[in-house]
Amino acid sequence: MNIDFKKIDKNNYKECFHLNVKKEQSNFVAPNWYSLLEVHYEDGERYPLGIYDGETMVGFLMYVFHPADEEFPKDSWWIERFMIDEAYQNKGYGASALRNFITFFKNNYNEMGIRISTEPTNKVAIHLYESVGFTMTGEMVGDEAVLYLDL
Repeated sequence: MNIDFKKIDKNNYKECFHLNVKKEQSNFVAPNWYSLLEVHYEDGERYPLGIYDGETMVGFLMYVFHPADEEFPKDSWWIERFMIDEAYQNKGYGASALRNFITFFKNNYNEMGIRISTEPTNKVAIHLYESVGFTMTGEMVGDEAVLYLDL
């Protein structure tokens, strides 16, 4: 496994569109096409990345900077989307991609931490996030539980 990240652009966006989670997971994560629309039409700094194993896109990650607001009184960075295509799940790609992203983030940003959220019933995601160092904060964003990784 050789995990790398590539920016989603005109050369690989269609490949990103074709990635899907398992049917029973579809209510836990927005489709990738929707995330890419958010990049271009929503406010905020969003950074979409393809997760690659060699030349094969196996997943998608989008991280974002959220300025302070009423819900979170401090500026914060978030992994706003994270998914591994159903064909590559349960093979270690999720944990490997998150660990590599954490290293990437530390090397490129001088920040103290990063947040991620998930449906409270998504025990698989919570276990994965906790296995790479995220901890539950007790905070909620919408209907999702927030986890935080102190860098």
